Amino acid sequence: MTGGAAVWELEGPVPGRPSLTLGRFDLAVHGYAVEEFFLGGTAQAHGAAGAPEASDESRRYRTRILVVRPSSQERFNGTVVVEWLNVSGGGDGAPDWMFMHRHIMRAGMAWVGVSAQKVGVEGGGRMGNAMGGMKQTDPKRYGSLTHPGDAFAFDIFSHAGLAVRGDPRIIGAAPPKLVIGVGESQSAMFLVSYINGVDRVARVYDGFLVHGRGSRGAVRGTAGEEVASNSGDPIDSPRVPTITVQSETDVIGMRGIRARCEDTSTARFWEIAGAAHFDTWGLLVSQEDDGTLTAGRLAELGAPTASPMGLPAEEPVNSGPQQHYVLQAALAHLERWAGGGEGAPHAPFLATATEGERTALVLDELGIARGGIRTPWVEVPTARLSGLGARGEGFAGLFGVTQPFSPEQLAELYPGGRDEYLERFTAAAEAARAAGYLLDDDIDEILALAHASWPM
Repeated sequence: MTGGAAVWELEGPVPGRPSLTLGRFDLAVHGYAVEEFFLGGTAQAHGAAGAPEASDESRRYRTRILVVRPSSQERFNGTVVVEWLNVSGGGDGAPDWMFMHRHIMRAGMAWVGVSAQKVGVEGGGRMGNAMGGMKQTDPKRYGSLTHPGDAFAFDIFSHAGLAVRGDPRIIGAAPPKLVIGVGESQSAMFLVSYINGVDRVARVYDGFLVHGRGSRGAVRGTAGEEVASNSGDPIDSPRVPTITVQSETDVIGMRGIRARCEDTSTARFWEIAGAAHFDTWGLLVSQEDDGTLTAGRLAELGAPTASPMGLPAEEPVNSGPQQHYVLQAALAHLERWAGGGEGAPHAPFLATATEGERTALVLDELGIARGGIRTPWVEVPTARLSGLGARGEGFAGLFGVTQPFSPEQLAELYPGGRDEYLERFTAAAEAARAAGYLLDDDIDEILALAHASWPM
């Protein structure tokens, strides 16, 4: 099939079990179907930073897209979230599905994961073969796939969006009203380059959510290899509504501060106080969170731990749930905005101070970052939550830290005990909801979670 000058083919749905972790719960019970398709075609290479002008070099590719959609067409609300799957672990991962699937499902959206990069197909990557590409994990199912390299990933992502719009096998008879591109971490860096360059010509997506980016986009050499860059690469006046959501790790640890930009008519930049690049919600809670868990179970799954999923850290990693809830709010605002409605709320930057070449967060008397998006977990804390200072093996350095307050500190902060804590937490949650950083649909759960998590 064609979309403009793009040529792509779709095969499927492919029988059998797809290779991708979406959580340890049955989506069918919640009225969602999971189907896999093979996407192929001819892609053109894009040069440095995803420049809009494709090179003369073109290659054949064959990859996959994974579709999670409402089983009933009547339940589909018309929005498709297309995630650039993350390959930092040596194979495909879906971190934004893990953070936002609750809102995607309750709103009736569909979700599509795209194996846009070579590592997802062939394996390898920054962490070796920790996960393994599809051809390694299931050669019988995926042996026919082929990826010519990441210089072609931008075109592949465009083709995936065109397929979502143009082939009724993916979503159903009714074409989608909105197609929104999302990606976290390495995928976010590729999206930055896609937005700044390719999207201005391709014009496939209606909005973007860029989550957890560093200072630059996917800066690439002429042969498609990654090259170093110390300069910032801000998203410059995107064509369509775009929200960038950053943790403390992203702003300081990954130097995303170099890519800060002021809000425009099509751009919002959110920084979450007390959040880490990844946390116990993304690592642990999301695996079981199907919308039916009690607040007690959510609190148990998300409790501080120094070995999430067996990844040892020197102290408990960030256990604050704020990133999950703020991301869900960002997606809801982006959907409305991309559909022609009111723009997303503005947000202040995290407070920073620069001394020489070193930039650091400005902390309050409890060691909690000032500024940024304020949620009740930092306004009415029971622990110091941070995205910085983590030490450990593998990715543990990206998971932040949790330093619980002692009983004496809690008694000083909340002389009235749990009742005073919950009263103040409720007021802070209502303030964050009124500002647009938390959703009405999440408030009852947030308050119940606070009650279940009180440590004394």
